[in-house]
Amino acid sequence: MILYYFFIFIFGLIIGSFLNAVIYRLDKKRSIFQGRSRCPKCKKLILWYDNIPIISFFLLRGRCRHCQKKISWQYPLVEFFTGLIFLINSLVITNFNYLSFYNWPVILQLSAAWIISSLLIIIFVYDLKYYLILDRLVIPLAILAFLYNLLNYSLINLLIGGIIGLSFFLIQFLISQGKWIGDGDLRLGLAMGFILGFPKIFLGLFLAYFIGSIVAVILLATTKKSFKSRIPFGPFLVVGTYLTMLFGDLIINKYFYF
Repeated sequence: MILYYFFIFIFGLIIGSFLNAVIYRLDKKRSIFQGRSRCPKCKKLILWYDNIPIISFFLLRGRCRHCQKKISWQYPLVEFFTGLIFLINSLVITNFNYLSFYNWPVILQLSAAWIISSLLIIIFVYDLKYYLILDRLVIPLAILAFLYNLLNYSLINLLIGGIIGLSFFLIQFLISQGKWIGDGDLRLGLAMGFILGFPKIFLGLFLAYFIGSIVAVILLATTKKSFKSRIPFGPFLVVGTYLTMLFGDLIINKYFYF
């Protein structure tokens, strides 16, 4: 059993390494399928043994082998948390059992969770770094979530969830004339509705704002941010969505009784 979950974690690490490459190439407006990875500083090709998730970072002491410039901690952190999230997805969806290759409904559910989680991770990191939620990420996320969840929810349920998620941010956007939130939040709200459905969309929004408030207070208290500072909200929406996606039914049944 331990070996099985170890391989799931390793698979997540590999996907995390790929997500790092996607994040970098999206910013540089390069195709994710264009050539091998290079050091962003000296442009030298990264050899395969310098590209082993997490391990290579520590073996190289966080520096490029060629130019000795520092490698961002983003790379091992994204790899680690992708592996962890893939493992959590597997544990929750399979109910701590082995994944049978003959259990196609569970395989489909887990595959969809992994893909949705991967897109959420990219959105999280990209918005955190560049204060931008890209349409080329959030629109495919919304479409994928809608099509997949037609197997799990009724069409009306998904439409209600999407309308609530979109309207919640649209009202804020119109009232503030775009000063409170960006238009990317609108489309991420729609995607949240399609991922979570009704009534879990309410829980996802609540968790996002609750976690965001706690982080904002900590940043203000430690003078990392001021009241005039910009704080990207996309990462909190991602965290609220992910927590609700996996544990929403449990939380609602235990505390809210919808």
